[in-house]
Amino acid sequence: MLRIYDTRARQVEEIAAGRALRMYTCGPTVYRHAHVGNLRTYVLSDLIRRVLERRRVRVLACQNITDVGHLTDSGADKVLEQAQAEQRSVRELARFYEDAFKDDTAALNIRPPEHMPRATETIDVMIELIAKLIEQGHAYVVPDGSVFFDVQTFPTYGDISGNRLDALKPAHRIDTVDPRKRFHADWALWKPFAGELTWDSPWGRGFPGWHVECSAMSLRFLGSRFEVHVGGIDLRFPHHEDERAQSDSAVGHEVVRHWVHGEHLLFDGRKMAKSTGNVVLLSDVVADGLDPLAVRMAFLEHRYRQQLNLTWDTLRAADRTVRRWRARVAEWSESPSAPMASEYAQRVESAFDDDLDTPSALRILRELERDPSVAPGAKFETFLHIDQVLGLDLSTEIGKARVLPPGAGELLEARARARTAGDWGESDRLRDLLAEMGVRVADTPEGQTWS
Repeated sequence: MLRIYDTRARQVEEIAAGRALRMYTCGPTVYRHAHVGNLRTYVLSDLIRRVLERRRVRVLACQNITDVGHLTDSGADKVLEQAQAEQRSVRELARFYEDAFKDDTAALNIRPPEHMPRATETIDVMIELIAKLIEQGHAYVVPDGSVFFDVQTFPTYGDISGNRLDALKPAHRIDTVDPRKRFHADWALWKPFAGELTWDSPWGRGFPGWHVECSAMSLRFLGSRFEVHVGGIDLRFPHHEDERAQSDSAVGHEVVRHWVHGEHLLFDGRKMAKSTGNVVLLSDVVADGLDPLAVRMAFLEHRYRQQLNLTWDTLRAADRTVRRWRARVAEWSESPSAPMASEYAQRVESAFDDDLDTPSALRILRELERDPSVAPGAKFETFLHIDQVLGLDLSTEIGKARVLPPGAGELLEARARARTAGDWGESDRLRDLLAEMGVRVADTPEGQTWS
């Protein structure tokens, strides 16, 4: 079974899923395009899902869409502010970027979650949760209609990030402490405001805080206990600490069994940000002539807990690998059928189970690709079996004008054996024979390819 690093436990733990597992992933704030760094988290969730489903575990996934409540440092709502900048209605802007996000995740072969609730369509759920926290003494209302979570009522705050209340400095992002708060680390569950993107509540018209969204939606769609919560490492604090405090306080027990976080992605050695001018979208990758799944391959080349420094060179290398493997699978598909190379498959699956060790899995597949002792039909079956987790669409070139002339497959295999044995004269002779049949052979560090 899958063993994965639990951020709260600070160790690799086995996910005891039984026959079903519920997983929540913090979704996008839909006020701009997601860049490739944002998308890394969703590939992580997809890998967890695919590995578990390979073990016949049914996964029920929920991923929210934040279209209200996520504020800029100045206190303005990001969605509302961008809608004004683009001269669109809030709904038009949010749906446009939500659709763009769904297109990107589909291009990366990320399976859609069963539930994808929008914040603006679940305000009633958030209001119910806030009211419950007030009733239980975990939240309080101030005269202007704001509602704050009373963090001192939750003694284990900091278990995920290690940021304990007695060590937190006040006003870590602003110049002064909000005098309405009982304690400087309290956070807003409801904010009073009059205007667009606001709703009526028992405390006056306003909108919810960002943190309360995930608590409300995960509890509503996954229940009061679920196994896995996924997010980027930047969400450990304060978002996931706040979310855990809200959810656990509301139901009276630990809601999430495993907290899983993916590391940051750099591009050309720098954090991807608008201010540094190095934001790369999936559409930029496609415009450069690369397959979008080259991005997925580049992610797989690194452990999800490793900081990844992506470059155009690494993306192009990943693209070459994806295209080569598709060509190889198409080539092998023309050979006689053979049972899967079970020893290789087991090694790859063990790497997946070992805290999603995808780099090791890819190295084992490269070893299989070059192994002349494994029949082409067995390589075909094994690569397609493992691609159920990799999600690289390795079968897409099968049957696309790549039918070998009769006897060419056997010559290609004989040439591969000759090269492995260092018999370069025989290798050249077989290449010439293949050329007479209309098959052009090229040699790469990973082995021969043909067209």
